[in-house]
Amino acid sequence: MNKLENLVCGKWIAPDGDGIPQYDAITGDVISICGSEGLDFADMANYARTVGNENLRKMTFQERGMMLKKLAMFLHKKRKEYYPLSFRTGATKVDSWIDIDGGIGTLFAYASLRKQFPNTPWHVDGELANLSKEGTFIGHHIMVPKRGVAVHINAFNFPIWGMLEKCSVNWLAGMPAIVKSAEPTSFLTAAMVRDIIDSGILPAGALQLVNGPGNGILDPLNEQDVVSFTGSASTGRMLKGLPNIIENAIPFNMEADSLNASVLGEDAVPGTPEFDLFIKEVRNEMTVKSGQKCTAIRRIIVPEKLVEDVQIAIGKQLGKISIGNPTNESVRMGSLVSKEQVEEVNKQVEKLLTECDIAFGDPKGTFDVIDADVKKGAFYSPLLLINADPFKKTLTHETEAFGPISTIMPYKTLSEAVELSQMGKGSLVSSIATYDDTIAKEFVVNAASHHGRILVLNRESAKESTGHGSPMPMLTHGGPGRAGGGEEMGGKRGVMHYLQRCAIQGTPTTLTAITEQYQPGAKVQEAPQHPFKYHFEDIKPGMSLTTHKRTVTDTDIQNFANLTWDHFYAHTDITSLKGTIFERRAAHGYFLLSAGAGLFVHPNKGPVQANYGLDECRFLKPIYHNETIYVRLTCKQKIDRDSRGREFPSGVVKWYEEIFDADNELVAFATILTLVQKKCPFDEISRSYLEEKLSLLTEDMKPQWGIMTPQHMVEHIEFFHRMSIGEIATDIQTPEKYIEKLQESLYTYEPMVKEFDHPLLKKGETEDLRYGSLAEAKEKLLEAYDNFEAYFKENPDAVTPNTVFGMLDKELWDLLNRKHFDHHFRQFGIV
Repeated sequence: MNKLENLVCGKWIAPDGDGIPQYDAITGDVISICGSEGLDFADMANYARTVGNENLRKMTFQERGMMLKKLAMFLHKKRKEYYPLSFRTGATKVDSWIDIDGGIGTLFAYASLRKQFPNTPWHVDGELANLSKEGTFIGHHIMVPKRGVAVHINAFNFPIWGMLEKCSVNWLAGMPAIVKSAEPTSFLTAAMVRDIIDSGILPAGALQLVNGPGNGILDPLNEQDVVSFTGSASTGRMLKGLPNIIENAIPFNMEADSLNASVLGEDAVPGTPEFDLFIKEVRNEMTVKSGQKCTAIRRIIVPEKLVEDVQIAIGKQLGKISIGNPTNESVRMGSLVSKEQVEEVNKQVEKLLTECDIAFGDPKGTFDVIDADVKKGAFYSPLLLINADPFKKTLTHETEAFGPISTIMPYKTLSEAVELSQMGKGSLVSSIATYDDTIAKEFVVNAASHHGRILVLNRESAKESTGHGSPMPMLTHGGPGRAGGGEEMGGKRGVMHYLQRCAIQGTPTTLTAITEQYQPGAKVQEAPQHPFKYHFEDIKPGMSLTTHKRTVTDTDIQNFANLTWDHFYAHTDITSLKGTIFERRAAHGYFLLSAGAGLFVHPNKGPVQANYGLDECRFLKPIYHNETIYVRLTCKQKIDRDSRGREFPSGVVKWYEEIFDADNELVAFATILTLVQKKCPFDEISRSYLEEKLSLLTEDMKPQWGIMTPQHMVEHIEFFHRMSIGEIATDIQTPEKYIEKLQESLYTYEPMVKEFDHPLLKKGETEDLRYGSLAEAKEKLLEAYDNFEAYFKENPDAVTPNTVFGMLDKELWDLLNRKHFDHHFRQFGIV
């Protein structure tokens, strides 16, 4: 029998011993044997700290985010390969989509989150604290990756999502992970991890995997490590209380199964969209993943007068659910994960039935399954119960059957509904279906203390709502009390869990050097030339410009009022100033910002592409007519960004603008954002440039890739120059739907693919040479370039066809040519 290997210290290792059989949840067949016997957890932790942590910690947030994006794209292409294995866990196609595609989607979400972090390995948190009168002593907070390993103990119900939703966060933060997957489904986790490692996208040590029992896995951890646990509340509490966890104050994030509740608002009577949405939501949460979700609805809280309507409606919906083999397209619910889980669910159901009645289903009865044997698989039919007296019969608030089981319970008033929802002693999620915002507000405000997330569902949100049971990457996933008291994901909040916050103190200049963000009051560095002349890469925090001065006249103020229609009395009616803070006619605050921009903006075209916005702005004292101002503009921070569409790669530069009066007193300050273009790695093409590069090309040069000779390369470029002005006819062979994306790629700084299979070129052999020598080919290329420039000078609006990129105008041809020349000149080492 195949033994499932563990990923240990960069190597795949089979466990010792007999191991634990893993069964197909549908057929009962043995899939493989998993185990962890013989693994040295101390070695694994040490490897993660010394190899994985060091590799990730040195990367910037932007680099880590791009790593996640690359990994997400890689797994997205392979995602369908994991579905057959997922079906063997009892999951349907929809269940598998939630687990597999949902997990990959979380990677994408955290890849995008990098935009909220600097391009450094550390993060500067919050605003500075001024600790002195003169401003020479300030404080701030930085956050750095912990120098340990994140150990993730995952549950069986989401073998992919459970891993990726945790790892995406710790990887972005700069910490490696040891994933301890649950034995019943770890074969699916292992399949994806093997692909992740083979991709080479993650640095060494970033990920290790244990597929068997994790007894002792927490013993070697220290104060720099982090534990996250998903599973039963009892197991979580036991692990959280281990002496090593307590003695070293190791952060322990616990997400436990909880008795989540969904409430039907009093206004949501039969016939309303909210009633129908509620019924559908309950049905979904009972049957998706066969109810094996930590966020599933276990308690259905409805108005007393609507209990019968709800019971009938849910029963009708459950009666339509087809159970069986997930590979059959007609199946809507698969099985539980194992026969052992069936036995566990039955035990909990027996407890519930001591206080509840059955409204739908029969746990002891038989039911039909599609394309499967009900006796061999771990199938369980949906079971709807009723607890008529939920305030006295409390087992419903204490007992969870981790399957397709849920209990209806009545309430008389909304306050009773809130109280019932709280009797679960803490849950991951609650929801309410109502179209009455007053009801929604009362429930949310009063119930929020006991729930990690609350969904308000109504007809307006239903179309785009992700539903009661779907945690979202940018929101926290966790809950108080029974739910574990932890938080996962949560966007930026989740990343902070793996970072150590440290308060730093010193002068503004020192803290500017440490944080790489300009702190007000720090020494500035006057730029040799105007800062707007620099590309994004060359701008540094602290780079500054002090402008010339401008006197604000009475006419300026009145003209600005007339232009903007801002006739506030302080700017226009000097007879109304008595008893105000103003002594004379004051300039508009926004005039000062505009005048300040006029002082610091460089008028010529350059790397600055656009004004991107304003982060903060304060007006500290009035400026009256005939008073003089000047500006000091200082680079505060740089933020990388993705370029989209037809725009050149750029970053956001935050400029700290200080406006002073003639006495050098600070009048106003603001943070101005600009888009600044990055340096282009490709040379601009000109005749002199071509002559220079071609003079370096000799007949005996060998290509660094491909099979072209120098003459073949020159004739190749000359051929496409002639094509661009119509001397050589061509048909566009790229489908129309791809043309826009290909043309947008010309604006990027990504080089051309080295071994591109061009449709016009011979496959595996060189083209026939057209000219007698390399020297003649060079002359012909220069001639073709001259003709190209002359053609578009005479026909500036012309568009001509390119075989791959479609119809191109002069701008697009120039972008393509500079990439094309760079590609082939690098091929022969003359760039």
